[in-house]
Amino acid sequence: MPNVEITMLGKKFGRVVALTGVDLEIKDGEYLAILGPSGCGKTTLINCLTGIVDITEGKIKIDGKNVEGIPIEKRDFAMVFQNIALFPHMTVAENITYAPFVNDISPSELKKVESEMLKLVDLLEQKDLYPRALSGGAQQKTAVARALATREKLLILDEPISALDYKVRVTLRYAIRKLVKELGLTAIHITHDQEEACSVADRIVILRAGEIVEIGTPQELYSSPQTLFTMNFLGESNFLEGVITEITSDDRIHISFRNNQSVGLLNDNVDFEEGESVVVAFRPENAVISKKSTENSLIGDITGKQFIGGYFRYTIILRTDDEILLDSQLDLGSQGNVFIQLNPKEARIFRAPIYGLKKVLTLE
Repeated sequence: MPNVEITMLGKKFGRVVALTGVDLEIKDGEYLAILGPSGCGKTTLINCLTGIVDITEGKIKIDGKNVEGIPIEKRDFAMVFQNIALFPHMTVAENITYAPFVNDISPSELKKVESEMLKLVDLLEQKDLYPRALSGGAQQKTAVARALATREKLLILDEPISALDYKVRVTLRYAIRKLVKELGLTAIHITHDQEEACSVADRIVILRAGEIVEIGTPQELYSSPQTLFTMNFLGESNFLEGVITEITSDDRIHISFRNNQSVGLLNDNVDFEEGESVVVAFRPENAVISKKSTENSLIGDITGKQFIGGYFRYTIILRTDDEILLDSQLDLGSQGNVFIQLNPKEARIFRAPIYGLKKVLTLE
């Protein structure tokens, strides 16, 4: 199984810096997702890895071997491109089994690969059709199966299931991960879909403006992000700007917001000081909404309500003049005064960014 090492990788297109200082190790048998907004450098990173474009600086090693100068066809990887490129003169089955066929595997083994792949992507009934007769989703599934059928140990997936409807995407992403693990592959999965990344990856790389922001397991990045950008990009969050007014001996931090609103939260092992400007960030599910006054709560007014299957999503304007989103199974109506109690263990406290909260949270 391949181990991939990327060291201080940089890529420029003229004066445009697409990647800078990328350090990343992808372990044997790991399923890694690279996640980030459009234009962050995800595809450029993969193009450098595969040899589609030359790197400007740095090194890429696969199994300890520097791949600089090695042509694409000799880098031993299988890839599903964002733009589908099936052979138009071949049927679904022939497209899927093309690589095993040219590698002269036995007819019985070829039939086994064909059957396995067709079942995986649910295309048995369409196996004799040509690409022009398929929907976009079926074409994408054929491309995924064709890459998996190569049995290369490094599998690169660039937005592999983006053309499929939601239910098919959910089914296929789990099937792909299961097969990757069963075959002992190393997989690199490029996506802009946070839910997709969290559901398939062992680790996620958050990329922004050509640089790595943070790396961690899906649970680490969702529950304990180390940056405001990750907190904002991976899932939904609310952000309140305040000032630390007191730090007690039991590590409770008291934070004051606009209009005399305040809360007490637990210190998450950051060396804060009294008087320091901070940002309190919390997920919509990490607060309790009540019509009754509660200790250590913020006051707000419901301005909107949506039912999202199993819970309600409330839009609330706090007395701090901030708009937040909160989730609750309680039907509290579409308007009225409410009290919001943050979970002191789940709310995150970040130092106020030098260049302002809005700039740090932007997806550009």
